[in-house]
Amino acid sequence: MHSPSKKKPARSGRFHDALTIARQTGLLKGAKTEVVRGRMPKALVRKAKATSGARSDTELIEMALANLAVADEYPDWLLSQQGTVGKEVDLEF
Repeated sequence: MHSPSKKKPARSGRFHDALTIARQTGLLKGAKTEVVRGRMPKALVRKAKATSGARSDTELIEMALANLAVADEYPDWLLSQQGTVGKEVDLEF
């Protein structure tokens, strides 16, 4: 019998895709030297983390910035993925 195990929350597909596009286009290369901060309502941050699967404030901001930075590239990238299966997909074999 399969024993239940605690899993990390899965990242939302669209945010994972935005990070993938950002990584492929070189936006995530280099040292992390920029500091971005701001005060946000607690409920907004909690909901955004739950929706995105972000585990930290830094990861949440990175996902949000990547999503904004590559939004115009997403449709073409998504179409280019037709017929491919990512390595992270569990096919249960």
